[in-house]
Amino acid sequence: MKFSKVQYAYIVIAAFLFAGMFTGVYAEKTSSENQRMEYLDNGIVRIGIDLSIGGAITYFADVKDGVNIVNSYDLGRQVQMSFYSYPIPFEPNGKKPKNHWKQLGWNPIQSGDCYGNPSKVLEYKNDGKLLYVKCIPMQWPLNNEPGECTFEVWIRLEGPAALVRSRINNNRSDKTQYPSRSQEVPAVYTNGPWYRLTTYTGSKPFTKDKTSLIPIKEKKRGEFPWSRFQATENWAALVNEKGTGVGVWAPGVQSFLGGFAGNPGSGGPKDAPTGYISPISREILDHNIQYEYEYHLIAGSVEQIRNYVYKYNTGPITDFDFSTDRQHWVLENASDSGWPMKGLWHVNLNRDGPRIISPGGCWQADEYSTIEINAAFNTGEPAAYIRFFPFTEDGRTPGTSVSFNVINDSKMHTYRVKLSNAPGYLGAIGQFSLQPCKNGKKGQFVKVQSIKLIK
Repeated sequence: MKFSKVQYAYIVIAAFLFAGMFTGVYAEKTSSENQRMEYLDNGIVRIGIDLSIGGAITYFADVKDGVNIVNSYDLGRQVQMSFYSYPIPFEPNGKKPKNHWKQLGWNPIQSGDCYGNPSKVLEYKNDGKLLYVKCIPMQWPLNNEPGECTFEVWIRLEGPAALVRSRINNNRSDKTQYPSRSQEVPAVYTNGPWYRLTTYTGSKPFTKDKTSLIPIKEKKRGEFPWSRFQATENWAALVNEKGTGVGVWAPGVQSFLGGFAGNPGSGGPKDAPTGYISPISREILDHNIQYEYEYHLIAGSVEQIRNYVYKYNTGPITDFDFSTDRQHWVLENASDSGWPMKGLWHVNLNRDGPRIISPGGCWQADEYSTIEINAAFNTGEPAAYIRFFPFTEDGRTPGTSVSFNVINDSKMHTYRVKLSNAPGYLGAIGQFSLQPCKNGKKGQFVKVQSIKLIK
């Protein structure tokens, strides 16, 4: 999958930030003497949240062996929600972040802050089948600074998996619309025995093609220990020497970050060695947004985890409807009218080279020959452009543009752009973008209702 220079810069920045946030490198050891646990158990797996630290997931185990997989060495681990936005550094009312973490910017997390102040639970319910928690998160880099938002989590069990829905309700006093940043959806930390990171990174997802073992990165001073990879089946797993552990499946999310820090093979929840998996989604987090995502924690062997994903997989996302949200698309050299969406996506084209960029994926070119765009253009230019990027595991293949004529009357029209005859439209395609015009000016816009890939 190909990233533009701006996108690649975001990734580099995110990687740098994650290097600090991920406490396998720089741990902030804290105590959990006031642990208050709530559990769900279906006889196959058992999951537990700790109400003393925002209701973060601190326990997940196969009932047969009862061994907890989740690492809780400090408040930056667990299985939890964590979000990133600007400004950098984030200094509310002049309060300074801890110098080591200042480059994280705005960063509320579910468990607590780097000083050991835990997040406060506002509400929780447990009826034996559904576990719900609502908390006020803490800004990780700051001392005792609650986020201007709330987090909500719903958990239920199904067979060998925990199905988790997570939501941020933002209420920032700073109403600036900041650019997108990479988000952990979610952050998952395992104990030392679970160090073998396995996934599928190829261009033929859901065909039982061979999986890959992501090697542990060689220790180098100043470098973070996680690897970025394209999990084209939207899952990755950390397993032990026996080949069993936990998988993380995030439907529709392909970019992952993961690895292991410390000495692999041993250690419990309060020890420093840790594995890490995070599906990564770039998102614009408006000051008032209500943004949610879903993921599955799956216990078992790699084969069992993969079979679970195959059972519920519905194929690649091909229909993006912007009536209520951005559908994980982001902007470059453009802005929009903010959240909530009002039936469509109103994008302001105030700068040159504006682009609307899809999430990463793995679409087979021979299956999807046409892209359909329902949009209203007011650009002053006769053409717009669709750009596609052939899929590669390192994400660095040049893209190709296809132009199509548009009607500049500010009215909604349906445009069908034939891609199958374009040079390079072969094999697996990793990403698309829409460039509404070449030269942006104040007052110009495009309103996008939907974008669909047509078989």
